[in-house]
Amino acid sequence: MLDVRQWVVSLVRLLRRHRDPVVVQALRSTVAATVAYVIAKWLSPEPAPLTAPLTALLVVQVTLFATLKTSIRRVNSVVAGVLVAIAFSQLVGLTWWSLALVILAGLGVGHLVRVDEFVAEVAISAMLVLGVTSVGSTAWARIVETVIGAAVGMGCNLLLAPPVWTERAGESIEGLARRMRQLMLHMGEEVADGIPVARAAARLHEARRLDHDIADVDAALRQAEDSLRLNPRVREGLLHRVVLRTGLDTLEICTVVLRVLARTFTDLTKQRAPGPLFSPQTAPLVQQLLSEISDAVVSYAVLVTTDVSMSAESAEERLAAELRQAAATRDKLAQLLLEEVQRDAGHWQLLGAVLTEVDRILDEMDIEHRSKRLLEELDRLTRERRERRPRLARIGDRLGVPVRLRRNR
Repeated sequence: MLDVRQWVVSLVRLLRRHRDPVVVQALRSTVAATVAYVIAKWLSPEPAPLTAPLTALLVVQVTLFATLKTSIRRVNSVVAGVLVAIAFSQLVGLTWWSLALVILAGLGVGHLVRVDEFVAEVAISAMLVLGVTSVGSTAWARIVETVIGAAVGMGCNLLLAPPVWTERAGESIEGLARRMRQLMLHMGEEVADGIPVARAAARLHEARRLDHDIADVDAALRQAEDSLRLNPRVREGLLHRVVLRTGLDTLEICTVVLRVLARTFTDLTKQRAPGPLFSPQTAPLVQQLLSEISDAVVSYAVLVTTDVSMSAESAEERLAAELRQAAATRDKLAQLLLEEVQRDAGHWQLLGAVLTEVDRILDEMDIEHRSKRLLEELDRLTRERRERRPRLARIGDRLGVPVRLRRNR
């Protein structure tokens, strides 16, 4: 019984890890390279057609969109390099100065054909082809092997549908929101105490480190956006991308404002040390307000990462209730701070800055503000797509795509 239970636990753990990007990339690359080599052995005149598995290994990516883009660029780079080598082989042999000219010409041609990260591949292909004896047969074999590798890489993603990485991006967004919540809770717990300046400065550095978290979340979101493009498993990829992207933009703005708020607290600590940041009357309200805003930040992250309509509706209602409660607490705090400033106007700039920064965070997470941004972003992307591909836009109009998009809005 114990062995069966351990086997079940191991199986569940394996099934959970199968969506890990590193595992997916390793399995897809291994399968694609092996299949490409087997096919190339049948079709290529070379005894060891390693160009095919090499191309498949470099072409296969986690998402279908990235694979298609990489395949086209890599095939173009190899063909361009082979053509450069053929041109030079008709004029000169392999010497140090001809090799330098081939590398220079390959890099130049790579920039001309716009293969981006595969510019060096043009020069590499040219050198490999120029360095062999029978240039004509080797050039043709290299092109065939490259096409085989690219085709196998594409076939692996078509037959084995790539996963949609929105769940991983959503976890990253929620993780960022929870780290923001922890920081605001810590800041709220310290407002009633006479904390040292060093601790307030530490909170400021903690707020600045959230910028690195934004970069990590942005990378995960870019992967999710690529997985939604050209994916047959996704019907409304544009809508998913816009919701996640605008949600991350809002959290990024809130992170910047939170950093400014931490700086205000640090300056206020320097002015009032060794005493508390706020008076005994206002400190509990400041702590309550930061706690309510932190809860709203997490609810906002849950809202933008929720796919099911019923769950999204409940998350929106919860966020709206938390924002209303935070706004009411903010009004009470504003009244107390006004009375405090009227008694002592020594730090009115910093006290007013606290209210201003709180207002900015609440305004960014406002439900109406979010809906307006979503519509504006959808309109902008739809307009750009129609301007880039007018023929596809007309076909989409005939198929009823705009009608479906308006319904989803």
